[in-house]
Amino acid sequence: MKRIAISTLLALTLALSLQAAVKTYQVTGPVLELRADAIVVQKGSDRWEIARDGATKITGDLKVGSKVTIEYRMTATVITVKTEAVKPAKKK
Repeated sequence: MKRIAISTLLALTLALSLQAAVKTYQVTGPVLELRADAIVVQKGSDRWEIARDGATKITGDLKVGSKVTIEYRMTATVITVKTEAVKPAKKK
């Protein structure tokens, strides 16, 4: 029984530490456009389009023109390294 409790505690601690390892960013600005799959906000002179889905938590009345703060994560899903051909040195 004691081993099960310790194992459960270790698994929970590991899961929480892995979740905390993903860095969260945020952007604040007025909403320019709302779509089912994205929200577009203005940050300075830049237009930021951030994806959203059914799991996105929304607090308050979200509508175009509202000032919002969006927390988001950026995670690489695929990284492909392309090797460059080595150019031969010029002879004098």
